[in-house]
Amino acid sequence: MTRESDIEDYLKFRVKEAGGECRKVSWQGRRGAPDRWLFIPGHRPFWCELKAPGEKLEEHQEREHKRMRKYGERVLVIDSFEGVDALFR
Repeated sequence: MTRESDIEDYLKFRVKEAGGECRKVSWQGRRGAPDRWLFIPGHRPFWCELKAPGEKLEEHQEREHKRMRKYGERVLVIDSFEGVDALFR
């Protein structure tokens, strides 16, 4: 069974392999912020929320992601190795 941490490790590996950076983000006083801020060559920086396969966002996460998108932020939700691979196509 694939865990969220497995997908996160794979994401970090692929981003590093591409010459980018994958930063863990900690927000004080906010719930629902995405897990990672990604810098991948050839892409504008974006946020990434990681989930185990089939796991859904919690309400507070949906609310925060919607708020961030309203201000023009790109927020992706990835729940599989294939989802990680799609970032590099």
